[in-house]
Amino acid sequence: MKKTKNLNRRDFIKLTSIASASLPFALSGFPLYANDKPKEYQFNTENDNILVLVQLQGGNDGLNTVFDLNQYDNLQSVRSNIIIPERELLTVNSTTSFHPAMAGLQNIWNKDKLAIVQNVGYPNQNRSHFRSSDIWNSASNANDFVSSGWIGRFFEEKHPTFPENYPNEHNTDPFAITIGKIVSETCQGNLSNFSMALEDPENPGTALASNKGNIPNNCYGNALSFVNDTIAQTNAYATVIEKAANAGNNLSEKYTSTNLSEKLKNVAKLISGGLKTKVYIVQIGGFDTHDNQIVEGDRSTGKQAVLLQELSDAIAAFQEDLELLNIDEKVIGMTYSEFGRRIRSNAGLGTDHGTAAPLFMFGNCVNNSILGDAPEIDTAVDEKEGVQMQFDFRNIYSTILTDWLGATKQEVTNVLFENFEALPLFKTGCSAALSVEDFLSQKLEVTVYPNPTTNFINITFFGNNENVKITLYNTIGAIVKNITNKKYDTLQHKINVDLQNLPKGNYFVHYASKGVSKTKKILKY
Repeated sequence: MKKTKNLNRRDFIKLTSIASASLPFALSGFPLYANDKPKEYQFNTENDNILVLVQLQGGNDGLNTVFDLNQYDNLQSVRSNIIIPERELLTVNSTTSFHPAMAGLQNIWNKDKLAIVQNVGYPNQNRSHFRSSDIWNSASNANDFVSSGWIGRFFEEKHPTFPENYPNEHNTDPFAITIGKIVSETCQGNLSNFSMALEDPENPGTALASNKGNIPNNCYGNALSFVNDTIAQTNAYATVIEKAANAGNNLSEKYTSTNLSEKLKNVAKLISGGLKTKVYIVQIGGFDTHDNQIVEGDRSTGKQAVLLQELSDAIAAFQEDLELLNIDEKVIGMTYSEFGRRIRSNAGLGTDHGTAAPLFMFGNCVNNSILGDAPEIDTAVDEKEGVQMQFDFRNIYSTILTDWLGATKQEVTNVLFENFEALPLFKTGCSAALSVEDFLSQKLEVTVYPNPTTNFINITFFGNNENVKITLYNTIGAIVKNITNKKYDTLQHKINVDLQNLPKGNYFVHYASKGVSKTKKILKY
């Protein structure tokens, strides 16, 4: 007969960490998540910056969100059944326009509080909703399977024993809050999820301990103790949240009754009420627009238009609320989606899973700019080709962690598993932000020739005494060849790349050095 091994509390947490991140207990009618508990949280009054993550679930069509007018004619030729007439687009600058449903974000741009990062993705794009979402949430390489999230690992850097013995007199507030029923995978640590799921801040509810009598000294007792401790933690956080919700306020009259608007309204109320939570996560679904993305005969309407309107209006109301509440200096937001859509539309008035897409950041401290190049549209593009990556999404994560949340460079490397350079996403003076001048001072002259080619290409570039990574991708975003990844001196360098063994077709040369990224399209015939 096998002996039953007694589980200690730490063992039980390890065994339940993954499942409890997504499966709630239901106690006394109150949804309770076993890993919602923040632990020792040293809230730094010198950096009370707050991050709001807005997840666009389903894969937003970036080419139908942000338009480059210089590419409009080519885009029209490959999307003739869904493209929005140019006269209906909203002006961003002389060459860039928004979908007509995005007046709210246009207004934030005009107020100097919006950044647009073009062509954001990752190498070896998976194009699966679940796997690609996992990659964005975990910040892992496409071929690695990591159960923890990037925000969870960030909190875990300073709080490795979480969730035991929290909250306490020094640490009273949740680390992160997901507005909804399920905690966010971005906040999953190696032992526990640092996010608390919350639907109604004014009525967070309480739960009753399942047993207050003698608890047996075995694995069942350990499980029961864990549940009781989780209930106690949940009740403590419910008290703090309810207090903040009652003390908070909303002043903007632009909120609507949409789901995302209500979520962001609750976030603003909790922040204004003094809750010290560092990260909030909200989600909006429905962006998987394989069909009826637009309404035939009125292309500015349809599934995506409704979603973009909800997104844009909700963010605009939220940003205005922060300003009226005088808390806008300490809050920035970021949108993200698991992938973009393909360049060619399909016959169902929609678009299929693609690769890279634009990403928005908003807030007073955000550097109002368009970072990156407009996607290059080839009228001979094949049906599987998506927008090629220019910026790895982990460069953006790295920037947020160092320049906004106050992580050290070593902590960021630990969180993201390798070094990702920061980007100029914040205004100078708001944080430890990388200045635009420093970013642009790097000498960047990348040339690829001959193009078109048959058997080889030459790549010339300047080293700048920095590490240079050059990669060759195919049209679906998969790595075909790792060309170089090492430090180069300030001289100009040339690399000859043999393409003889590759099939005919389009390829993309991706250059990255010190946060500067460029993508060059080549044709092998």
